[in-house]
Amino acid sequence: MTIKCAIYTRKSTEHGLDMEFNSLQNQEEACKAYIASQSFNGWQYYKTYSDAAISGGTMERPALKQML
Repeated sequence: MTIKCAIYTRKSTEHGLDMEFNSLQNQEEACKAYIASQSFNGWQYYKTYSDAAISGGTMERPALKQML
């Protein structure tokens, strides 16, 4: 059985988003590595949803809504 896995990343400020490798990319890579480590259980990467510079104090996050 295949289990499709979505990744959701978020960063609450714009600080550092212009860097060559930022925390959103770091979050995504870590999640992809974990999904890959579970491939024996049928886990498969599906898609990444990302909200940059949006507070976690609100559910008004476009990528989160799209993912859900």
